[in-house]
Amino acid sequence: MTINCNGNLIDLSTPKVMGILNITPDSFYANSRYENEKSILQRVEAMFSEGATFIDVGGYSSKPNANVVSAQEEKARTLPVVTSIMQHFPTAILSIDTFRSDVAQLCLDQGVAIVNDISAGVLDPLMLKIVSSYSVPYIMMHMKGTPQDMVNHSNYVVLIKEVLGYFSERVAAARSHGISDIIVDPGFGFAKTTEQNFELLSQLNLFNTLELPVLAGISRKSMIYKTLNISADQALNGTTILNTIALQNGAAILRVHDVKEAVEVVQLFQKLKSCL
Repeated sequence: MTINCNGNLIDLSTPKVMGILNITPDSFYANSRYENEKSILQRVEAMFSEGATFIDVGGYSSKPNANVVSAQEEKARTLPVVTSIMQHFPTAILSIDTFRSDVAQLCLDQGVAIVNDISAGVLDPLMLKIVSSYSVPYIMMHMKGTPQDMVNHSNYVVLIKEVLGYFSERVAAARSHGISDIIVDPGFGFAKTTEQNFELLSQLNLFNTLELPVLAGISRKSMIYKTLNISADQALNGTTILNTIALQNGAAILRVHDVKEAVEVVQLFQKLKSCL
């Protein structure tokens, strides 16, 4: 299973790691916030040296009850960062984490190779057209509502069935626009309770029926720190454990704050897999 990133074919039969680069003042994990060019470039260099294949740049915090960020502000946060990274690391494979098509387009024009959309095109009807016109891989996530109100939308009759049904519809919409490289993200923490997040993880292998790469974004999330009664700062060990389970259940990409540890998880998982 491969995706084409600016002419580079990335083989996802071996899981890959996507490093998180938050250009926001209110990300739920304080240590992932970077607000000046020097610290951003240092972090990018560190993530690549630690083994990240992709880096996901986001200028809109999507944590529950997050503040609304205007399109103008999101562009002001992300565009200079993307431009600087591509100037200093021209071979970098960057992803832009946005649900706005105009933000995505500006970043794609600077060399970004992937669009990561928490709304799967629902919040901006032009997103699928833009992704298609640039022929880039598209990460579509499951979410109900918006970051501001998604905590009120965690009612499901049959969770897995409904999430899979959502993806069936959104994948069909993307295919109708000619998008060929699609990655699905079940949306841990988005319109889901802690119990639902664990149910989703335990049955993540069912998403393989979509015959598409699956991205797991569990890193330091509340399903870990609330269960353990700790803080996000203390959730690395829990993240490592749940990332391992995600790989066992078929995840192809781990989206993480801590690249080195996630790369080690992949290496150990692959070693174990080779002995089976």
